[in-house]
Amino acid sequence: MQKVFEELTAAFRRAGGEISFEAYDRIVRKHATLFEDSETIYMLLQASGYPIEETLTGYRLQTMFTPWQEQRYCVVDIETNGSKPGRSQVIEIGAVLLEEGRIVDRLETFVACAYLPEHITKLTGIEPSDLADAPSRAEALRMLREFMGDAVFVAHNARFDHSFLTASFERFGLGAIGNPVLCTIDLARRTIESERYGLAYLNETLDLGMQAHHRAYNDALATSKILLKSLDNLPESVRTTDDLIRFSLSSRSERNKARKKKSGTPTAERLKPHDSSRSPRLRATMSSGTPSKSNCSRKMLLR
Repeated sequence: MQKVFEELTAAFRRAGGEISFEAYDRIVRKHATLFEDSETIYMLLQASGYPIEETLTGYRLQTMFTPWQEQRYCVVDIETNGSKPGRSQVIEIGAVLLEEGRIVDRLETFVACAYLPEHITKLTGIEPSDLADAPSRAEALRMLREFMGDAVFVAHNARFDHSFLTASFERFGLGAIGNPVLCTIDLARRTIESERYGLAYLNETLDLGMQAHHRAYNDALATSKILLKSLDNLPESVRTTDDLIRFSLSSRSERNKARKKKSGTPTAERLKPHDSSRSPRLRATMSSGTPSKSNCSRKMLLR
């Protein structure tokens, strides 16, 4: 399904957010099996969290029409007993759901695991006894799939969390993760001035108030605070959720081009040195964060 996600998103972006039924069919039929038709794939896309919506004339990508301020974000962190999903597994999941800058729901659960290396216990503080009576992998992953819905998937170093979880979802028959992905490392590099962008370093320098590192819920909460600080420093050219995702992956030249386009300055025109104030740098507001405990409204710690 990953190819379908990528090709559909590229088509939506080329077309300004909406494509015809015919254009949709051409893309999905290339990846359909004998037992799948366009309508079946549409239902699979929605079940995966891909933000597609049917219209009278075709389909639209919701993130290209949703203001980023109105978007729901699911901030996720996982702890694992190894780095390779084929040979290791998730042992803890932490997630918070953000709407309009507020946490509206929380998820925290250990995951049953028969093998926990000693160095993982030293790193995380998680003991084998914590996992003994925890939900099974299939059950815990289903919890997360339901919790995410079609929110934007947010993580610090999202490439790891997303790829590990996608492999885990597919292994247990939950399908690929189709939710749009936003990495707070990428976004912070474009909105926050810092020497380094690791979670522990930003937690300290931004005074986020989080104590435990390498625990899923606290790391998800710290990541949500980084996300909110980054959102406070977005340029005006970022208006929709899709703008936000593309901005997080943009090069410096692409961001300069977007600023010039927004200000009406021809892209080929170079600003003179004394006009450099017309292209201000993004600066982070280093306001103190309020420490937050993991007393979850939806806590699922089973010991």
